Amino acid sequence: MTSLRKLGTSDLEVFPLCLGGNVFGWTADETQSFAVLDAYAAAGGNFVDTADAYSAWVDGNVGGESETIIGKWVKARGNRDDVVIATKVSQHPDFQGLTAANIKAAADASLRRLGTDHIDLYYTHFDKVEVPVEEIIGALDELVKAGKVRHIAASNISAERLEASLAFSEREGLARYVALQPHYNLVSRETYEGELQDLAERTGLAAVPYYALASGFLTGKYREGEVVEGARAAGAGKHLETERGRRVLAALDDIAEAHRVPVATVALAWLAARPTVAAPIASARTVEQLPALVKVAEVRLTEDEVTRLTEASA
Repeated sequence: MTSLRKLGTSDLEVFPLCLGGNVFGWTADETQSFAVLDAYAAAGGNFVDTADAYSAWVDGNVGGESETIIGKWVKARGNRDDVVIATKVSQHPDFQGLTAANIKAAADASLRRLGTDHIDLYYTHFDKVEVPVEEIIGALDELVKAGKVRHIAASNISAERLEASLAFSEREGLARYVALQPHYNLVSRETYEGELQDLAERTGLAAVPYYALASGFLTGKYREGEVVEGARAAGAGKHLETERGRRVLAALDDIAEAHRVPVATVALAWLAARPTVAAPIASARTVEQLPALVKVAEVRLTEDEVTRLTEASA
């Protein structure tokens, strides 16, 4: 059994690869999503990330499709106690923002879609600076006290607002953030390293990075002269135009060959070895994409390999 990692100061223990649920109800239909979730659980995975807004951007969708699929899967498999479910509030078309009333209404809607009485990890999806941190933390604390949420976390937040939130929680004895979901990967380090990472390290927050594979660029499928089709191809392909992107790919290729694993596994292993990181997030549209992701639980990079990737991505 793969050893689980403790999530910050919480009592949650999670698999070192968090399965992203953004594709469920978008590029993966319910049948495909169930297959991916089954394969992830079979590999020892227990940490699934979603948001109430997934996938409102798709024509015909209203938001909450991903939560609904996850809820149906958990019910069908009878495994609720074995799965750590993380979801988020602030971006659903019907539940915009982080006012206290909206947080509580959105949480109830998420619980209904997920078919459960509690959310294991509840993130503020995008911080709303017009709402005082006191109001946000107060509402989240009420959800924890009511048993609807086990632990709270933040995503897309400034170091200043995060520090103010933690200080208020400490001062008032209220629920405190245990994790942070930053945009972080080998070609986007400045989005986390610095103030945010330092604060996470200082306060015991676990980082659960999203865009861990840079929308697919760090899988190695984007190469000079090759055309890749897909919903994220244009964004991911732009990294090939940068010297850093090409340096990172070259280092990933060498290290992947040495370990006889896919390029994506090495990119995730570098993240998993970074200070504060508990589990990078990556999504799989098909079962075939999953082995490269879950293999991060078995791969240990050498100190030299970590250094080479860190220098290549500088």
